[in-house]
Amino acid sequence: MKKKKVLFIASTGGHLNELMQLSPMFNNYNYYIITEKTKSNISLIEKYQRRISFLVYGTKDKKLIYPFKFIYNCLKSLVLYIKIRPKYIITTGTHTAVPICYIGKLFGSKIIFIETFANSSTKTLSGKLIYPIANLFIVQWENMLKLYPKAIYGGWIY
Repeated sequence: MKKKKVLFIASTGGHLNELMQLSPMFNNYNYYIITEKTKSNISLIEKYQRRISFLVYGTKDKKLIYPFKFIYNCLKSLVLYIKIRPKYIITTGTHTAVPICYIGKLFGSKIIFIETFANSSTKTLSGKLIYPIANLFIVQWENMLKLYPKAIYGGWIY
């Protein structure tokens, strides 16, 4: 039986840490990981080798440079999507994941979004953007169901 292609994507830091909590299930799929390239996660290459790619690290704190990095990451996301062709895209956010989720939706991938554990009472920007296109939207706090009525409560990833 052929394993389904699943793309796991998150920005670096806490979102990536949450995503990596799902790593025990990686080997059940023909999986691929995308995140931002930083000193803190470059070691992931050793573990995941050809199953990981990096986007340019971009923070909205640098307002002049960020739009250029975002555009570059959008283009690179399109190239990576065409290369990977995942059946499913699973993400914990944030800005790094939004473009590939929209690209994936356009090409027929199923989108699974897990709203971050860090937000227990407000929507994240990536959550707001992906909620309308998500096939499955999971929240980690039960009270978040008030903000995302079509979501399901999945409990904490940690």
